[in-house]
Amino acid sequence: MAYWRLFYHFVWSTKLRRPLIQPEIESSLHNVIAAKAAQIGGFVHAVGGIEDHVHLAVSVPPKLSVSDFISRVKGNSSHFVNHELNTSFAWQAEYGVVSFGGKQLDLVVKYVKNQREHHADKTTIAFLERCRMPSETSR
Repeated sequence: MAYWRLFYHFVWSTKLRRPLIQPEIESSLHNVIAAKAAQIGGFVHAVGGIEDHVHLAVSVPPKLSVSDFISRVKGNSSHFVNHELNTSFAWQAEYGVVSFGGKQLDLVVKYVKNQREHHADKTTIAFLERCRMPSETSR
């Protein structure tokens, strides 16, 4: 097996940023995201979020394309909510992803795990919250 250390931070939103991730489904949704990411070869460092978006800190092996990886994770998780929890649910098509180094792993994991506090205290990190390119926000 090849040696690799690749760290990614993903963020994606519910369709139209609706507050669909209610407390009663949040834990199950995060568990399904983590399980699917691991099943397809990712190493999950943290999953978190608030009512309208999710963050995922994960290492993705180089044999997987980033877009295929997140497409499979998002697809599986929306299917779970719609079919297992019987709730109408959809993700937006876009997502944000940034890579980071191993030295930043603890910072990113803490950020992902403490989303509620960051949003309540307005201490969010802008580039870790972006789901679209700035030019796309007016669409």
